[in-house]
Amino acid sequence: MTMAEPVRVLFLTAEAAPFAKIGGLGDVGGSLPKALHAMGYDVRVFMPAYHNIEAGFPGVESMPLQLNVPTGSGIVQAGAFESRLPGSDVPVYFIAQQSLFNRENIYGYWDDPYRFAFFSKAAFALTESIDWRPDLLHAHDWHTAPAVTWLATAGQAHPRYHGLGSVFTIHNLAHQGKTNWNVFDYMQIFTHSLTEEAYGEVNFMARGIYHANIINTVSPSYAREIMTREGGVGLDALLRYRQGDLHGILNGLDYDIWNPATDKRLAGNYDINSLEGRAENRLALQAAVGLPQIPDIPILAIISRLDWQKGLDIVGHPLHLLMNGYAGPAQFIVLGTGNPQYENMFAQMASYHKDKMAAYIGYHAGLAPLIYAGSDMFLMPSVFEPCGLGQMIAMRYGSVPIVRATGGLADTVQDGITGFSFYDLSSDALWHAIQRATYVYNTDKEGWRRMQANGMKADFSWQQSAQGYQQLYEWAIAQMRYRG
Repeated sequence: MTMAEPVRVLFLTAEAAPFAKIGGLGDVGGSLPKALHAMGYDVRVFMPAYHNIEAGFPGVESMPLQLNVPTGSGIVQAGAFESRLPGSDVPVYFIAQQSLFNRENIYGYWDDPYRFAFFSKAAFALTESIDWRPDLLHAHDWHTAPAVTWLATAGQAHPRYHGLGSVFTIHNLAHQGKTNWNVFDYMQIFTHSLTEEAYGEVNFMARGIYHANIINTVSPSYAREIMTREGGVGLDALLRYRQGDLHGILNGLDYDIWNPATDKRLAGNYDINSLEGRAENRLALQAAVGLPQIPDIPILAIISRLDWQKGLDIVGHPLHLLMNGYAGPAQFIVLGTGNPQYENMFAQMASYHKDKMAAYIGYHAGLAPLIYAGSDMFLMPSVFEPCGLGQMIAMRYGSVPIVRATGGLADTVQDGITGFSFYDLSSDALWHAIQRATYVYNTDKEGWRRMQANGMKADFSWQQSAQGYQQLYEWAIAQMRYRG
């Protein structure tokens, strides 16, 4: 699609790598805008200026302006910084407000709904200050749903924003941004309550879904799952009501970063035609985590936030069986941090099976690429998974995923072709999948190599995903034109 006048997209997010990243939202914020820019969009990323930006982030510069943001508590002043997404011309603007954003953490404060409500209003103020009028708002998760809400209510009275379409992307429905009704006084919004909101409560996730022109999630299966009572986290009826405007688009991978042929973090580079190059990474991985450098033993790995959502409640028993040799000799490596219950489980098992298992409890950016490149199997037994990037990276690096068929895992891993999947959320089902995988690994080297190659050939590039978003943008803009 060639555009004489590029469509201007206001891309609002609480996270964008490398400036701020807690999870998959940060990956999307740092990658999707670059793919959209390459397609001809004038996309600009707006996010809060967290402590690391205020403290001086390389390549980030202060903007000589002052924002006067109207709120129910009076005018609140804010500043701004600007930068570019690395390796691109995509502008990133940071809303700076000392008392709201210059804090130790990104989230986890009692006033989070007010912080992000302010961010949403300030982002609109900044577009005016730089004299840039967007054609479309693309908001992500509950943190930016206040912008969708304001746009659909008070914003309609502003000629500048009248007719501005919106796309709302749900990355994780479980986090909803609930707060009291006073936040609407703060945002100077007059509106009605939703069925999904308790008396006197505002649910920003519900608001984003209710008010946006087009809604999407980060995989087709997750889009279907959240319309069910089991997967809808209390919002399934609202999502079914909006199902004509609800879509699923898989997240992509930044192929510039995740590429085994060029990744400088690896012990040795390789591609689909030189899979034997993984052997060097395997030995380096075993050395790095202190496991015996046995050449032909299956290495299974987990890289994960250690959280119940990741299905770790069903991992303990299969891991016990694996380490005790019930599927033949094997090694196991886990890297992650999170709930102390799971941290302790893995740490205790690793101390008991010192010669077979290594547990890195914490954050270790340098070790992760080596695990993808040196492991044989990658476990993701999630309870639910909106998209998941770990399984895509694993496939790209020739590590065969073992996943529970839910959300994005169901959409990306083909059982017996690119990996192994199971359905029941049970230790037995996971153990059976591990046994199938180790059996193929041990008895059918040709079949195993074929699965690795199939995974490496899969196209999870952002270019693919960006085409899906292009369609959503066109629909949202057309909807607003139709409404006049």
